[in-house]
Amino acid sequence: MIELASDILDGEADQSVLRRALDHIPQGVALFDPDLRLVISNRRYRELLELPETLLAPGALLYEIALFLGRRGDLGTGDPMALAEQRVQTLTESRSTVTQRLGTNGQTLEFHSSRLEDGALVISFADVTARVAAECELARVNQTLEKRVAERTAALTRVNAELEIARTKADAANRDKTRFLAAASHDLLQPLNAARLYTSSLVERAGGSNLAELAQAIEASLSAVEEIMSALLDISRLDAGALKPQSAPFELRDLLRKIEVEFGPMARERGIGLQLVDTSAVVLTDRALCARVVQNLVSNAIKYTRPGGRILVGARRRGNRVRFDVIDTGIGFNKDQHALIFAEFSRLEHGARMAQGLGLGLSIVGRLVTALDVPLDVQSTEGAGSRFSLSLPPARTMRPVPEVDTQPRERAASLAGLRILCVDNERAILDAMEGLLGGWGCDVRSARSLRDIDRDRLLVGWMPDLVLMDYHLDQTSGLDAVEWLRHNVGGHLPAALVTADRSPGVRTLAGDRGIPVITKPVKPAALRATISGLAGHRTRRPAIEPPSGA
Repeated sequence: MIELASDILDGEADQSVLRRALDHIPQGVALFDPDLRLVISNRRYRELLELPETLLAPGALLYEIALFLGRRGDLGTGDPMALAEQRVQTLTESRSTVTQRLGTNGQTLEFHSSRLEDGALVISFADVTARVAAECELARVNQTLEKRVAERTAALTRVNAELEIARTKADAANRDKTRFLAAASHDLLQPLNAARLYTSSLVERAGGSNLAELAQAIEASLSAVEEIMSALLDISRLDAGALKPQSAPFELRDLLRKIEVEFGPMARERGIGLQLVDTSAVVLTDRALCARVVQNLVSNAIKYTRPGGRILVGARRRGNRVRFDVIDTGIGFNKDQHALIFAEFSRLEHGARMAQGLGLGLSIVGRLVTALDVPLDVQSTEGAGSRFSLSLPPARTMRPVPEVDTQPRERAASLAGLRILCVDNERAILDAMEGLLGGWGCDVRSARSLRDIDRDRLLVGWMPDLVLMDYHLDQTSGLDAVEWLRHNVGGHLPAALVTADRSPGVRTLAGDRGIPVITKPVKPAALRATISGLAGHRTRRPAIEPPSGA
């Protein structure tokens, strides 16, 4: 051992320098020779292990140190000799080891041992209580975090399941809402339609009498109710997703014809010039929804344009799009009010003074252009007028789908003697229709179903010039009823579908069969124009005996 110490520490001076150096190391350090006898140790080694002086002297055996620690209980419970042998074996069985154990004061000591090439053993250790506590805290935090993650994951899974249930319920509610709206649009508008027809008949018969003003006031009130009800139903259908755009190529000329027939009489009555600029442009979008946008814009323009004003409706090419304009010389509005005019139930002060309403027309326009994915540009100057412009995609390769000319430009001068068959499942509507058409000089017969036509033998000796058919009949659809009449009475029998169902699907089905659609509540001017157009295409045939069992 003395020779080894002499080899490692050359002289007492060097040994003193080395000892002082080791005493400044924060870890406990000890060097043992190949026989595992202590050569040198530092102060920290003595402090941490709290060994007696006899075990700190050079030449002390590692086993004796371990035995002392075992007897003191540092190495755990059990036979001290066995514990000492096990500890020595642990420190020397590998070229390097790392172990931990508790110190006399409960602190955690971490030991590092290394065997040198000549068999000597270096042991260093440190108090790692703080580090172990931090690691335990980190492990606890990680465990807590994992628990929280698991809890959050479970909560998220539960929320997702609840959201899926809610979404399923919402989808079901939307479907129920759509079905309800379909029924409501029919059931609510049916009595209103009868009232409008009765009132129109009353207005015409009152003439210049004292009742004329009262009848016109009633008609104006019913028109306001119709406008509000139709707007609310449209908003509900849009919000419920019941209106789905079906893009197809169509000629804007057809849309201009609709505008002329529907709004021409209204504009002339108010002393407003309505100019429609003809166009050959063909666009690719949903025909029905696009028409609703333009109809609302034109209606708004007429409502807020003073007598003597002008409205221009037309289309022109702008780059790779077709710009459809509705321009008026109305009251206009300033730039700060652009967003306000598209809000529900929002009306500008000067507009509210000029016309009645709830402020829903442009709200519907905003929803429709969003559904169509069509940009809408608005330019307006307060007191000078407005321009609303739709930027529509042109149809480049597909041929336009022709639309039935439901409402011609010119109405017949007289409908006297025209034979018209009216079919509707509401008796009140039939009575009102008979009164209105009778006032126009028409020869009218009515029935609630095909079975009534057969039972009452309405077609015996009498051949209708045209048919006004309700869509929702009790036994069949109006379109099928028209086909039955054409098959049994005459294949060229003109017919129009009169319905409160405003869904694009009904219009598409009617268009496929060449049948124009008149929407309830019926506007007398539009009805008369449609009848005139159908009468112009009629082919008179002798009446025949209808087959029984209809």
